[in-house]
Amino acid sequence: MLPDEKSLGAVDLEDGRSGGGTGGKKTSRWPAFVHFVFLLSFVFWALVYAPRFLSPATSGAGVDFLPSAWSRATGAQGQGVHGVNLVDDDGALVLDNEVGSPCASMPSHGICCDRSDFNTDVCFMAGDVRTDAASLSLLLYPPPHAAPNATVDDKEEQIRPYTRKWERHLMAGIHEVRLRAATPEEAASDQHRCDVVHDAPALVMTAGGYTGNLFHAFNDAFLPAWLTVQHLRRRVVLAVLAYNPWWAGAFGDLVSGLSDHPVIDLLHDKRTHCFPGAIVGTRFHGILAVHPARTRDNRTLADFHNFLADAYTDHAVVKTNTSSRRPRLGIVSRKGTRVMENEAAVAQLASSVGFDVSILETANGAPLSSEFASISALDVLAGVHGADLTKLLFLRPGRAALLQVAPLGVPPVARGCYAAACGMMEVHYEQYDVVAGESSLRRRYAADDVVLADPEKAKQKGGWEITARVYLGGQNVSLDLDRFGETLRKLHSRALRLPVAAP
Repeated sequence: MLPDEKSLGAVDLEDGRSGGGTGGKKTSRWPAFVHFVFLLSFVFWALVYAPRFLSPATSGAGVDFLPSAWSRATGAQGQGVHGVNLVDDDGALVLDNEVGSPCASMPSHGICCDRSDFNTDVCFMAGDVRTDAASLSLLLYPPPHAAPNATVDDKEEQIRPYTRKWERHLMAGIHEVRLRAATPEEAASDQHRCDVVHDAPALVMTAGGYTGNLFHAFNDAFLPAWLTVQHLRRRVVLAVLAYNPWWAGAFGDLVSGLSDHPVIDLLHDKRTHCFPGAIVGTRFHGILAVHPARTRDNRTLADFHNFLADAYTDHAVVKTNTSSRRPRLGIVSRKGTRVMENEAAVAQLASSVGFDVSILETANGAPLSSEFASISALDVLAGVHGADLTKLLFLRPGRAALLQVAPLGVPPVARGCYAAACGMMEVHYEQYDVVAGESSLRRRYAADDVVLADPEKAKQKGGWEITARVYLGGQNVSLDLDRFGETLRKLHSRALRLPVAAP
């Protein structure tokens, strides 16, 4: 049975372990030398890269946020991409791009939360929004020209901005943000006088959770963030919880692609930041999913690929295949678990079929921009199920193919993670399901053991624990070259039928 999003997501796709109560963080086993190197890297980042991403120490007085200021910033018509207005007929900033949302038509001054989604909560604040670092709160001040002692609705919301709200142990480690109206005393005083004035709304998101894993970084964080703010055309300020130098270095291109503004380290920046609105939390359409009918501008997963291309190709030259004779195939080379034990023989087989073959090493320290350049040039990306296959998002829509090797007992999970995303990307999806004779589990279990003979029955009895421990975390594969060759020849023929890729 195909697990639902909850059971699919609870596992770390790299090693099959559940996040449990660790909040997705793994216990470090690094030697002291590696910690020392990390410390040096941190110092280097602080000196070189931090000024690029962190908000500068500019200051300013308190400000009345007028809708007309946003209108001037977005141009006379306030038009977004695909013809969607960034301001409504009353001049109010359009924060919520979700069709049918209870917050899509919120007033120009107020707080609205949409908690209807199983995976995520999203809140919106329209008006004069100010940070209160001491309480990790966003305060909504009365509108300009309001009567003395005027207040907004006496309303308070709490939200943990991460897209796995059903996973209680994990969410307990996500910082909670309070959204409330300023009290009359606060509104009448200089207690929260603006230190930094922004002309764009804030998006509050987190770098925590499982985002150290590539699949979760895209599925839980950056794809939802893009869904939530792409209609603002980079005129948004990212206010990030659990901000850290590794996150900034690994995903700096995506951060810059989402926002034209420096990032705010929300936990450590003690200044009062003032915005003309705020979004707290992000939208989620499903596993690596974008549903056009849910967005006002009919966005697709291919549009997210284009966003990645814009973010990464500024820093890397994208190679294209200009020959129809030798299609390109990349094999993801895993380490640790779910290793392809006869990888060299598989590569040789693919070459004999007619592919130009490249081996794609994982965790090799290469920047994602470099990996985007390599993978976007491929006709076929192949690999055993794991987080690195998230890079299907780098493949060319309408042309490339993903060949996922599903180890014994893993086919439903494998298909659930990536098949639908390929369909949305118009990337051809092929899945090769490993049989018992190709699994390293045959060296640990007798041929008639239920683990080998009937994985579905074994999983019904052992639950997710046996899937994670045995099938995801406890086996490698050695592919039957004759059987796998049939799949390769099928994909090679498909690649030859496609027109030559444009450079």
